Amino acid sequence: MRDSAKNRAYFRHFHPITTRWSDNDAYGHVNNVVYYHWFDTVVNQFLIVNGTLDIHAGEAIALVVETHCNYFSSVSFPDPVTAGLCVTRLGESSVRYEVGIFRGDEDVASAQGHFVHVYVDSATRKPTPIPGPARALLQSIQIETTKAQA
Repeated sequence: MRDSAKNRAYFRHFHPITTRWSDNDAYGHVNNVVYYHWFDTVVNQFLIVNGTLDIHAGEAIALVVETHCNYFSSVSFPDPVTAGLCVTRLGESSVRYEVGIFRGDEDVASAQGHFVHVYVDSATRKPTPIPGPARALLQSIQIETTKAQA
């Protein structure tokens, strides 16, 4: 079953994204693969800026194991975009984020989906518990399960 578009109030963290001319495809709108770049950008921006993910020297890193996106309305260059982010599931070594892509000042997502990270030991690539500081940060944008399922 396809999710319905969520509004900005559903999300807990926001990151502005500038569209580029090269984001548009032959049909004159942002190509679907670009949305996945935006998902990756908002998640990693949140973790890195808040000091919980060091991709070069950290003992644990987060690998993407699943992504999904639903599209509701077109975005095209030069539209300004904001990515909204929240956590809907926090396990021992995994986290599921929900991401909404908002065109301009619109309140309803043009696209939204989920993005799953599994934390692994940076040397062995074996799953490892989410480090304490990262867990605390993720909890700060976690929403209630009942709200996430609504």
